[in-house]
Amino acid sequence: MKIEALAQKFRVDDPDKFRLSDVDPGDTAGLAIDKGEARQMLQEGIDKLSDLQEMLYAQDRWAVLAMFQAMDAAGKDSAIEHVMSGVNPQGCQVYSFKAPTSHELDHDYLWRTTIATPERGRIGIFNRSYYEEVLVVRAHPEILAKQKIPPQLVTRDIWKQRYEDIRAFEKYQARNGTLILKFFLHVSKDEQAKRFIDRIDEPGKNWKFNLGDVAERKLWDDYMRYYEETIRETSRPHAPWFVVPADKKWFTRLVVASAMVEGLESLNLHYPQVDDATRDELKKARVLLAAELPDKRKNGKKDNGKTGKDR
Repeated sequence: MKIEALAQKFRVDDPDKFRLSDVDPGDTAGLAIDKGEARQMLQEGIDKLSDLQEMLYAQDRWAVLAMFQAMDAAGKDSAIEHVMSGVNPQGCQVYSFKAPTSHELDHDYLWRTTIATPERGRIGIFNRSYYEEVLVVRAHPEILAKQKIPPQLVTRDIWKQRYEDIRAFEKYQARNGTLILKFFLHVSKDEQAKRFIDRIDEPGKNWKFNLGDVAERKLWDDYMRYYEETIRETSRPHAPWFVVPADKKWFTRLVVASAMVEGLESLNLHYPQVDDATRDELKKARVLLAAELPDKRKNGKKDNGKTGKDR
């Protein structure tokens, strides 16, 4: 299977019919491969992504925004780390959004993410995003109460209004040259518990564990309902959601890499073309530079730096 085709199965193209229960967190799309084969397949995707990112940077027309949402321990950090491992750091920007600061709370809820959107030619990664505003904030009304919104504006329609805001924002970004890819890493409740236990049992992972994460599990069903509604309300052709099975980390990474490669390939990227006048200048520059080098290099032969003795 080509890696580009893998993500198609998990893209939400018909949001009105989407049901989260239809996606198995343990699904591997029938791939019966060992870890070595999975690593090789992922590396092929990383290599393609690296080539595409170089053209994206050189062309300087499109921007790419990839957003990652998930329950705790679903593997967002490791997916970002592995999939983006081959990308030139100067062409990639990663932002992790925690609880908003007092300064951020003095602005509208989209402000802190809007100022972090990627420049043309770059890939922006959001580890969590403005979608927290219709997920965590919805699960914890006390957070909404701290957002300094005039009381008369906090109505029963606030979540519907936020969906409208998000759809409009993403359409605006797409119309101005930003490719938007959104990933929900769908981990099962049992797998999350196993990963929490690993964080407790392994000293090197203790720092990752937060007791509050266990308390949050009590709201699991609420979160699943909010995620389903959010995906139904905001998955659009210009800003699709990918609901990625996350119980097997190797498979999660393959699907994310697949979606990234497929998305960038859809942009028809290419290196900038130079005109005839520029080509003439390049030829002149080459003659001048070659004149400064040893005779072998002037004739188009590369000197590998070895002496006769070395050869």
